[in-house]
Amino acid sequence: MRRSRRNPVSMSKIIESIGNAVRHANENAHDLAAVTKSVAAEKMLDIPYVDLTIQFIGASGLPKVDINGLADPYFVAKLDNRISFVSTVKVNTLAPVWNEIWKIKNVPKLASLSVEVLDKDDGAKHDDYIGKFSTSITPGAKEAEIEGPLFRRAGGTFWLKARPTPAGSDPKAYPYMFDGPIRFSRHFSPTVGLLTNTVTVSASDERARLYSTWKMYIRGVQLFFGDTTQQWNHGYKAAQSIFNPGPSALAVRSGIMAGHRLLYARTTTNTFGVIASGADVLKLLHSGVRVKPAVYTYIISAEDDSLRFSETGAAFFVDFASKHALHANCRPCVRYSGEFHPRPAGGWAAFSDETPDKDVKWEIVIDNNSGTYSPDKTLLPKLKALLEYNFEGVAIYALDREDPELIASREACRAYALEHRGIKKDELQPTRHDGEDGTLASRASLISQEELKNIQTT
Repeated sequence: MRRSRRNPVSMSKIIESIGNAVRHANENAHDLAAVTKSVAAEKMLDIPYVDLTIQFIGASGLPKVDINGLADPYFVAKLDNRISFVSTVKVNTLAPVWNEIWKIKNVPKLASLSVEVLDKDDGAKHDDYIGKFSTSITPGAKEAEIEGPLFRRAGGTFWLKARPTPAGSDPKAYPYMFDGPIRFSRHFSPTVGLLTNTVTVSASDERARLYSTWKMYIRGVQLFFGDTTQQWNHGYKAAQSIFNPGPSALAVRSGIMAGHRLLYARTTTNTFGVIASGADVLKLLHSGVRVKPAVYTYIISAEDDSLRFSETGAAFFVDFASKHALHANCRPCVRYSGEFHPRPAGGWAAFSDETPDKDVKWEIVIDNNSGTYSPDKTLLPKLKALLEYNFEGVAIYALDREDPELIASREACRAYALEHRGIKKDELQPTRHDGEDGTLASRASLISQEELKNIQTT
């Protein structure tokens, strides 16, 4: 039987091409995987896709980094430099145990996982580098030697487990799609001590809660929004002051980005958790043991599809041109943005504190109230579907910023906070009190001025 000659590219040529790519790839395994996949695509090889679950177990034998002879390790994992995972920080240990799970849909079977291990150094400009390693995503447990900052110098051992399964239909439509678990981190504002006159920050401290930001990695954003993003509003004066070209806008952007870094800095005081149900979301909105009647400013980032939010009344918004740009790290586009607030079924106006929270059916009302990005109101049904997909069991209402129902619901929420929960009026909107120094804006301004000097001298 004669062999078909319809494909002019022989297997030996394919192997030779891959071999040449390997010889010229740099030391990072994700680069090697990318080159291999690129060559394979050019030669029309069909690379299968998988749905991947990775269990990051832990590490041992890490080098001593801190003065006390220990370290505060965490790691950053990346798949082909397309999607990343940042772990929690483990304090004062050289043998951290994470046991954290990462699920990603539609990953090429030839993908490479690269991991960098770092030591969290609160207050320092950069965290200390411990080492890195790369590995394949073939199934099974893996033991990897962490390559330290000096080539081939051991920086400890890392354990993980990979569980790939065949991907579903049309996996190339949404490659590298995050699929859980839904993790969140809570960050305390660096101004909290100054604004509350406290030395320590307690999770039960109401004022500390007001000066917190949350970052939550939600699932399936691509499923509902595809590649759609919301660009900055060119007709909005505050947005123009941020995003227009020129030195004045550059200074504004630098200040906002410095503020964002302060707000979302990863420190050993951050708290972390996993959202397993809609009830867990409501717990984040608790003040003490009750759901707090408060309005939150949010964005869904186009950078990493994370949901970022804080109370709208937090004073760290003072002197910033845009609350949403602050959360978005001054990105010119977001997936979506606006405000949201919780309410009991029937609304706050008809509610009584005599009813325990556990007996209430809670709802979340979310909107597109963002002048900076002016999100398209026709996408509100997609926003509603996305949140229902992530927060099962919580009723979601997505309303346009000009909808009378939204305005009435939001104002009832604020009125209840004032009349029944002892919330002060100046806590409902960003307010600077007399005699307060060292606010987030002033700190960010000092940082941004230094950065601008560096830009001018380089």
